[in-house]
Amino acid sequence: MSLILPQIIELTEYIPQFLPRTLLPDEVGEMLWQDYKTQVNVDFPSPKTGSRWRLTAQGWVGHIPLTNDFHITLRPKVKLNNLLRMLEYAHDLKSFRFLEGLVDCQTLEEFYERLADILAHRILNRSRQGFYCAYVSKTEHLPYVRGRIDARFLITRPWDTSLKCDYEEHTADVEDNQILVWTLWCIARSGLCTERVMPTVRRAYHILQGLVTLQPYHPKICVGRQYNRLNEDYRPLHALCRFFLEHTAPSHETGASATLPFLVNMSQLYERFVALWLSSHQKTALSRQGLDIQSQERVYLDQSQALYFDIDLVIYDTATGIAKYVLDTKYKAADKPTTTDINQMVAYGEALYCQEAILIYPVPLAEPLDIKVGNIRVRSLTFSLAGDLEQAGYNFLQDLLGVDILAQASE
Repeated sequence: MSLILPQIIELTEYIPQFLPRTLLPDEVGEMLWQDYKTQVNVDFPSPKTGSRWRLTAQGWVGHIPLTNDFHITLRPKVKLNNLLRMLEYAHDLKSFRFLEGLVDCQTLEEFYERLADILAHRILNRSRQGFYCAYVSKTEHLPYVRGRIDARFLITRPWDTSLKCDYEEHTADVEDNQILVWTLWCIARSGLCTERVMPTVRRAYHILQGLVTLQPYHPKICVGRQYNRLNEDYRPLHALCRFFLEHTAPSHETGASATLPFLVNMSQLYERFVALWLSSHQKTALSRQGLDIQSQERVYLDQSQALYFDIDLVIYDTATGIAKYVLDTKYKAADKPTTTDINQMVAYGEALYCQEAILIYPVPLAEPLDIKVGNIRVRSLTFSLAGDLEQAGYNFLQDLLGVDILAQASE
């Protein structure tokens, strides 16, 4: 029996793609519009579109399995190597030395599969050592004594022959392992792994399945976890789990397809990457200038704390504690900043009594901004994703601070 491959429609960020009306069934187009309108702008066939479908990816990259017959692939405008470097920073994967061998991946789906293979193999290695176990408190009705008996329950229900016991059980069915098995389940359903990798994923899943309860977890559970000498090697495993859960977890409807979407929000990724790049270069770039950086700073606007701003980045003068720069990333296709963006930055500056407000874009604007609104200078600067990201970061800092950071570092 021949294998029928799905029809794959490729879209690139912000570039409209026109399709013949007959290529995409109406019900599939409607499904895309209803379930993925945030990721893809759908214009239905009409005289305005020349009786064609017009699909435009909206700042997301990845893979959407609409049905078993129709898949949408969202390609980045950023070079794949740079996208992978951004993901390394954003998910704390840059410490994985083996990632050096992954930059030759030709597609994001291939990168996903390679990381899935690495995670599955690492889980299998851990299974040979024995999975991390901990004591878990349990309360059960038992025909025998285990741990402590609930005497009050026994007195009030003398006819009940079972005993209510409180005890502790040494088990592998703990959160550390539940995160692993849920992630493997999501990977197995993603539809992005070939038969080269799927047997390894299935084997790792089935080993854990016999020991651990399968239950959904939010990717935030992988952040800020406490480790000890017995489970320290889970730290990189959970870093990988965070990558998969943030981009593969079943947070979207997938229609008649049994697979899960793999979607990366480029705006969030760019914001996180810029923040983490600057933080990781704190000592070599900012501290020399007497500066310190804070990300996602919440500024309350009233005493009740009902109104507040969450500012992407704030750079402080370490000597005085005064905010020198407020910064906000804008991953969008634009020729110039919008009035709304300018108003936003002025409000941030006013809230922190800061006179320098910076809008950060991934490409140079056709009409760069450098204006003064009251006492606040509002500028647009570029942290480029087009070439070498390290050099792009230093170029950004030089434009921001007016200082050649690399030259100072070499002195």
